[in-house]
Amino acid sequence: MGEAEIADLLASSQVRRHVFSTGEIVFHEGDVPHSLYILLSGEVHILKDTFSGRRIFVSEINEPGDMFGEVYEVLRKPYDVYVEAAAKTELLEIGSRFFTLDGDNPSRSALLVERNLMRIFARKAYFMHGRIKVLASGSLREKLVRFLFQSMDAEGRVELSVSREYLAAYLAVTRPSLSRELSAMQRDGLLSVSGKEIQVLDLERFEEYL
Repeated sequence: MGEAEIADLLASSQVRRHVFSTGEIVFHEGDVPHSLYILLSGEVHILKDTFSGRRIFVSEINEPGDMFGEVYEVLRKPYDVYVEAAAKTELLEIGSRFFTLDGDNPSRSALLVERNLMRIFARKAYFMHGRIKVLASGSLREKLVRFLFQSMDAEGRVELSVSREYLAAYLAVTRPSLSRELSAMQRDGLLSVSGKEIQVLDLERFEEYL
């Protein structure tokens, strides 16, 4: 979007900026959606509580420009998760009526946001396809190998762009289980792990788990 389209977007009565403090809730589970959200700065966590009160980490949104809540908004489904600010966070909230106010003559900014929504849906569908392939693996080691294989370069290096907590949620395992398996893979000489940097040490043995 160019500056003119951004100005047009921000001028709409259906678009608002919000600042959330750490720990503040953006929306609650069970709320009926009326907007979609774009991260401007900060970080939010997507969470869910079990019936026993245990909090489950689902995902994190920490890249400026990332959109969330759009699936619930489009499908008009109540949220089955809740979102909490993990740091001081600024969000752009775009209300549902933004796309219908102009009837048959939508603004250019509305058309651009709709086009970008289509790209986001396509990207998320591709992401979920990759995740299904990873989760179809048998053991946690096989899941990890398939996940890393999708991200590593020709030299066997992987720079994780997500936290261990997010990776554990992605693989549908607990964080302690993930840490134990990474340690075991290091002991077995498959990997070297330093923070978010992972180096595959034995490509031939590594690929046996694919």
